[in-house]
Amino acid sequence: MPAGTLYRGREGMWSWVAHRVTGVLVFFFLFVHVLDTALVRVSPEAYDQTIAVYKTPLVAFMEYGLVAAVLFHALNGLRVVAVDFWSKGARYQKQMLWTVMAVWGLLMAGAAWPVLGHAFRELFGS
Repeated sequence: MPAGTLYRGREGMWSWVAHRVTGVLVFFFLFVHVLDTALVRVSPEAYDQTIAVYKTPLVAFMEYGLVAAVLFHALNGLRVVAVDFWSKGARYQKQMLWTVMAVWGLLMAGAAWPVLGHAFRELFGS
């Protein structure tokens, strides 16, 4: 590789990066979720205010991002298990990644209205 070039990676590298990023995002969500749920015992009023913020359209879009992260992390995790434990997994990892992406896209399309419907009604009316 000539000096000064950057490795651009292939599908395997990008799925590796995305798996770690989505794992960290899910971890931080769980951390915040535990903290905001703990508010119930400390200050019910603060908890109610927090829940009111969660009902805003901005948070609905963040929830959609969370759904995207959880779904990709779960589906890609199943792919990683198949690559590791199936004797032909390494041979078919590229096809499995594209299958994961297709299933993820279909599930995200199906999740759009249930997750974002309230936000769209709030922003644009019924």
